Amino acid sequence: MSFTTPAPISPDLAPASAHAPQADFRPGTPPILHVPAPEPADVPAWAAEQRRTLRALVTEHGALLVRGLGLSDTRQAGAVFRRLAPSLMTDKEAFAPRRSHTPGVYSSAAWPANQPMCMHHELSYAHDPPGLLLLACLTAPATGGATALADSATVLDALPPELVERFEQEGWLLTRTYGDDIGATWAESFGTDDPAVVEEYCRANAIEYAWQNDGGLRTRQRRPAVVRHPSTGRRCWFNQIAFLNEWTLAPEVREYLVDVYGPEALPFNTRFGNGDPIGEDIVELINSVYAEHTVREPWQSGDLMLIDNIRTAHSREPFEPPREVLVAMAGPQPATSCPPAAAPEGSTP
Repeated sequence: MSFTTPAPISPDLAPASAHAPQADFRPGTPPILHVPAPEPADVPAWAAEQRRTLRALVTEHGALLVRGLGLSDTRQAGAVFRRLAPSLMTDKEAFAPRRSHTPGVYSSAAWPANQPMCMHHELSYAHDPPGLLLLACLTAPATGGATALADSATVLDALPPELVERFEQEGWLLTRTYGDDIGATWAESFGTDDPAVVEEYCRANAIEYAWQNDGGLRTRQRRPAVVRHPSTGRRCWFNQIAFLNEWTLAPEVREYLVDVYGPEALPFNTRFGNGDPIGEDIVELINSVYAEHTVREPWQSGDLMLIDNIRTAHSREPFEPPREVLVAMAGPQPATSCPPAAAPEGSTP
């Protein structure tokens, strides 16, 4: 179901009184559930009681914004996350640094406030990506900063069939050059400063790696671009092909990075699965299709959002600080089509 299609209110959510939860399915916005505010100490208990209902709504619609909980601090938000998804994932292979608040609860990725984070699926380049994202807005920005959404099955259907077919056959390739200047360092990304542990992780997750003379690290990994949803079986456009491509960067930023690092050693870039470069026209096409199928709702302080990471892509729009959104991930979901070939051990990108 596309986000832009109004959905009926489930009978069990139809308001019986002014104080009952009210479901809002307006075109152009994600599904919103307005709930009466519990006492702050009771919010985690409320989340535990409503877990099945909330998770069912996410399964049905791909995402859900819960408004009215009044989430106000890291401890409370973390407790809510754990009631909704008891086993939170440790963030690995992050492309930008995050602050860890408590195990499994992180800040948003560090990314310039004036630059958008284009549509993507969280850690779609990981061997075991999360199936569920949980976000809590503690401080809403003065302007901008929405976490916009797009239905990945709808996006797939809107892309040119020949382009989808090529990516479905070849997958996509992510190349990364870890350094100290741009994005997460390899120690931040892998959660260790031990090269041997990094190498073991890479071998176990089909990542080619090569250490540089300056102590930096380069990696390559091929991943499927189209997967089947583990619950519905529907084909989904699931990747970060456009977001992590050089042509999505602002022109002046791209020119600077190419000048400093060279075209083959950018902090991150994407290619076709066979190694061919992806042209600017293709990146613009993908981003334009995303834009045509984007829904958004400005954050309000205290909001909670749940996102089916396989079915639903998300972005972060530019904003005026401050903005504090906490993130947790749960439910690893393996790709179910276009499996990548095993990476040669220690091969040079």
